[in-house]
Amino acid sequence: MHVTFLGTGSGAPSTRRNVSGIALGFDQRAKWWLIDCGEGTQHQILRSPLKISQLEKIFITHLHGDHLYGLIGLLASRSLRNDHAVPVELYGPPGVDRYIKAVMDVSPVHLHYPLHVNIVQEGTIFEDEEYRVVCRKVRHRVPAYAYAVREKERPGSFLVEKARQENIPAGPLYAALKRGEAVTLPDGRTVLGKDFVGPGQPGRSVVFSGDTEPCEAVAELAHSADLLVHEATYAFADKELAVRSGHSTAREAALLAREAGVRALCLTHFSPRYENEEGDLTMADLLREAQEVFPNTALASDFATFSVRRERITVGENEKACYNE
Repeated sequence: MHVTFLGTGSGAPSTRRNVSGIALGFDQRAKWWLIDCGEGTQHQILRSPLKISQLEKIFITHLHGDHLYGLIGLLASRSLRNDHAVPVELYGPPGVDRYIKAVMDVSPVHLHYPLHVNIVQEGTIFEDEEYRVVCRKVRHRVPAYAYAVREKERPGSFLVEKARQENIPAGPLYAALKRGEAVTLPDGRTVLGKDFVGPGQPGRSVVFSGDTEPCEAVAELAHSADLLVHEATYAFADKELAVRSGHSTAREAALLAREAGVRALCLTHFSPRYENEEGDLTMADLLREAQEVFPNTALASDFATFSVRRERITVGENEKACYNE
C-alpha cells in the first residue's frame, strides 16, 4: 500500500499546503481510495500520478469545509473526464448525503456513473476478500470518524523445491496444493496442501485519524498498525488553542502512537502559524516535540508518498525515511 498526501494544511489553503486530502493506493491494483476532499483536491490530483478515473472509494472523516468543499467538483470532473467511469462508493458521517443532494439540487450535476453514499457507524463499514475498513467515532467539534484500512493475511508462498523433492508433477497439482487442498498423486499417494505452503503473510494496516482531540478510540483503532496518520494542528506550547478547537498537538499524537504500538507515525493537518521559519515556533519544533516521544515520526508535505511495505515504511524521494531499522 502507499499513502500520498494531496493536502496537509488546516483551515484554508496556503502557498505551501493545500487543505486535507489523502490518497491510498494498492499494490498491483489500478484503483485508489481518497480520505477527505478539501477545496482544490482535484487540482492536486492533476499534479500527481493519480488518475481520477481510477478513484474507487471516498471516505469523509467529518463535515468541516477543509475536508469536504472539494467533493462536488471532484465528482463532477470525474464524470466529465470519463463517460464510462466505474461507480464510486462514498462513506461519511450523517449529513454528507444531505450536503451532496443540496448542492446538486441547486447546481445540477449529471454524473455518468453511479454514486453510492453510505452513512457510517462505528464498526466494519466495508469488507472484501483483501481488505476490511473499520471506523471509530473520535472527539471533535462535530461528529467525526477515524478510519482503519486493514489488509487481510495472505497465503504463504508455495514451496516449489519441496514439491519437486516429493516428485509431485508440476501443473494443476501445484495449483491445488497452493490452495491448501489435499490431492492424490498418480502413484497413489495423498499429500496435503498445508505441507507445501509457507507461513502466511500478515496483512498491513493504515489508520487515518481525521480531526480529533487525543482520544482512546484512535489508540484502540491503531493498535499495532503499520502507519498512523494523525493530525497535529498545533505545537504543545499552543495546547490551549488545540483544546479550544478540538484538535491535537504533535506531542499528544506521538504519545498516542507510542501507546498504540504503531510502527510509524506521520503527522499532518498543520496550522499555517508554524510555516514562518523565523517565527517563535516552526515545523521543525513540531517534529522535534513528537520525535522526543516517538522517534519514528515524520511530517507530511503535499505530494509526499509513504510506501507501506511488510518489512518497513518509506517515503518518497527527497523525504525523510519513516521506519524502524
